[in-house]
Amino acid sequence: MAETSQTIQLPSQESAIALAGSGEENLKFLSRHTGAALVWRGLDLLIYGQEKPVERCVKILRTLKPYWSEAKTIYQPDILTAIQALETGRVEEYEDLQKKILARTRRGELIRAKTFGQRQYIKAIQSHDLTFCIGPAGTGKTFLAAVLAVQALLHDECERLILTRPAVEAGEKLGFLPGDLQQKVNPFLRPLYDALYEFIEPEKIPDLMERGKIEVAPLAYMRGRTLSNAFVIVDEAQNTTPAQLKMVLTRLGFGSRMVVTGDITQTDLPAYQESGLVVAWKILKSVEGIGFCQLSVADVVRHPLVQKIVAAYEAQEQ
Repeated sequence: MAETSQTIQLPSQESAIALAGSGEENLKFLSRHTGAALVWRGLDLLIYGQEKPVERCVKILRTLKPYWSEAKTIYQPDILTAIQALETGRVEEYEDLQKKILARTRRGELIRAKTFGQRQYIKAIQSHDLTFCIGPAGTGKTFLAAVLAVQALLHDECERLILTRPAVEAGEKLGFLPGDLQQKVNPFLRPLYDALYEFIEPEKIPDLMERGKIEVAPLAYMRGRTLSNAFVIVDEAQNTTPAQLKMVLTRLGFGSRMVVTGDITQTDLPAYQESGLVVAWKILKSVEGIGFCQLSVADVVRHPLVQKIVAAYEAQEQ
């Protein structure tokens, strides 16, 4: 079969850098996924090889044009979602996904849904007072919920932000850690702090916590309270017992929104203990007004190896 070639002209050096990625990793990624070869000639990107791989590669590149034409950094999940959009006839939906900016970090980085699953998750949170989300590591469950929570706080859509998770150890013992209870559980709450730091100056967070605008605490601190006018994130909910999760779900007060996240494949509870998240998912699935979202390996937006690791473990467990 004869080889063919096509050329895409980039508007600027910045656009070329955005498309190519660090060390031209995006071009290598495209080449592996399509079978076409890609090479730069100035600001022209030459795509050559067998006809079908070249056509497929060009279609993917054109689908990504809203990013590279404006020199927006392209990540591998963007490419994978573009491929998925082409394969499932959802190009228009993907173009809409590209335009929707969720927030901007302190460093000016734009936050948006990178996959169709993430977009569904964001919509669920925005349209429900209670949303459950399960999915593997790296799918943005906690981060996207924190983004929406911080935006709600900054825009006075809620009076306070409450971030909580069970203090269950992944093979470690709290008793051996130094400090009082709060200092002992802080390592378990670190992912929630990390999300906050993306949008709020670190030096401002202690003041907000002192004023009660932000509360980061272990799940046990929620007992006996009514959480009104708050945006509540219950993280790592797979490590709750059924009684614990029922307790926190029934804390929801007027004017509040709650997001419950977890990865049911990474439960740190004793083998005999059923996960509260699994139980709640079964019991509440048919309750009207509650949002449910299940993310998959296709929604992993961390290092590309994370997606491969998750897929490998899923294959082993089947």
